[in-house]
Amino acid sequence: MELRYSTKNLDISDRFREYVEDRSGKVEQLAHKPQELHIKITRYEHDRNDGQREQVELTVYEPGHVVRAEARSEDKFAAFDIAFGKLTERLRRYADKHKAHRGSGHHNKGASELSANNFADIDVVPVERDVLEAATGEIPIVEESQSPFVIREKVFKAQPMTAEQAVDRMELVGHDFYLFHNSENDKVSVVYRRKGWSYGVISLK
Repeated sequence: MELRYSTKNLDISDRFREYVEDRSGKVEQLAHKPQELHIKITRYEHDRNDGQREQVELTVYEPGHVVRAEARSEDKFAAFDIAFGKLTERLRRYADKHKAHRGSGHHNKGASELSANNFADIDVVPVERDVLEAATGEIPIVEESQSPFVIREKVFKAQPMTAEQAVDRMELVGHDFYLFHNSENDKVSVVYRRKGWSYGVISLK
């Protein structure tokens, strides 16, 4: 597994790299054929209400999907530990879920079958809500000089999957919704988290 670093507003020391490398073996134990662990560190300068904060975002790239977690703290070591705890928990939950499915003769249910029961049969435990962003294929921010809004666009390759699989992917990256190509009706669809730990799905005609 390759370790890739990117930073903003700071440099990282050899000590931090060694700290990450010492713990990266756990990712290889839990993940399924991990190809890359991307460590992104950003420093946010002092303001009136808060001191200097450092954010660590960890992304594991596996065949067909990614797993992501992030955290902020007063220093990058503490932020890394928090984010790494979230990341390993998501990897462990995903691995355990698929072991259970293989051992119990589990089969993927259709979208209509799942929605009839308000998605209650999907065996996924909600995770902490991270900053909302798409799973893969980031492209630069587009800013309009005449607009007060910043529009962040992401493009990623469509991969046909069921609604249940889309919920799995959504939970792995800690998002509240996940855009996907529904293999059961060949439509662009979105699964999303609802109140009460249930899920919904929206499709385009």
